[in-house]
Amino acid sequence: MATLHPFDEALRLEAAGSDRPDTWLGHSSPGYWNMVGPFGGTTAATALRAILLHPALLGEPVALTVNYAAAMAEGAFTVTARPARTNRSTQHWTVELSQDGDAGGAVMTATAVTAARRETWSQNDTPMPAVTLDDASGRLRFATSEWTNRYDMRAVRGIIPQVWDGSGVDSLTQLWVRDDPPRPLDFPALAALADVFYPRVWLRRATRVPAGTVSITTYFHADSRQLAECGKGFLLGQAKAQAFRNGFFDQAAQLWSEAGVLLATSTQLVYYKE
Repeated sequence: MATLHPFDEALRLEAAGSDRPDTWLGHSSPGYWNMVGPFGGTTAATALRAILLHPALLGEPVALTVNYAAAMAEGAFTVTARPARTNRSTQHWTVELSQDGDAGGAVMTATAVTAARRETWSQNDTPMPAVTLDDASGRLRFATSEWTNRYDMRAVRGIIPQVWDGSGVDSLTQLWVRDDPPRPLDFPALAALADVFYPRVWLRRATRVPAGTVSITTYFHADSRQLAECGKGFLLGQAKAQAFRNGFFDQAAQLWSEAGVLLATSTQLVYYKE
């Protein structure tokens, strides 16, 4: 019997039963644990996995928005994905993840759009930065978060500050990244990779303050064929904030294949404390 990749183990879902056709059951993974809960990228990927498992699915993902309503606890969870409307070439989804014992209700809500893609004129208007794997430093290690051990991340610039002295200059990070162990790229993995960047406020201020993602939207520009062409290779990720204000900042990120194809872009809103 083949051993599941740790990412697929973390995203393993079982149907809740014939009387609940939109609902799946899962369990948090210690391998992707962050400081106070699971890595948000795997939570986003779980929402997408539930959609991709649905028998009514039309097409492939083009957009996913995930809102983190509360910290997810260790243990079992329920995720429900429902097609809200299906058109001729697009399908709109709502997703909710909840846990028994959480009196507040959902710990994550999401919306998504899938579509039956067709070949059209296409163009990358945001070219990949002129950097190579040879420009990267050694593999990054973060002792405080287990999930970071599941990714091979090699920074070109914007490494996490080595000294927290308030001397930050900008919030731009560029790094090469792939699953560890290497795994063929698919939509759930790409959704998770869009969230691998540490908080921009840490880099901009060189001050480690509490921070956490409130909402992330990922746009998928590649289809499954283009993802398959990436194989188990590295992606180049770039992330930068645009404004920090009154306890929240945004982050814009891009992910390119080694061949220079822009696979996905994302924006997220992050809460931070002084």
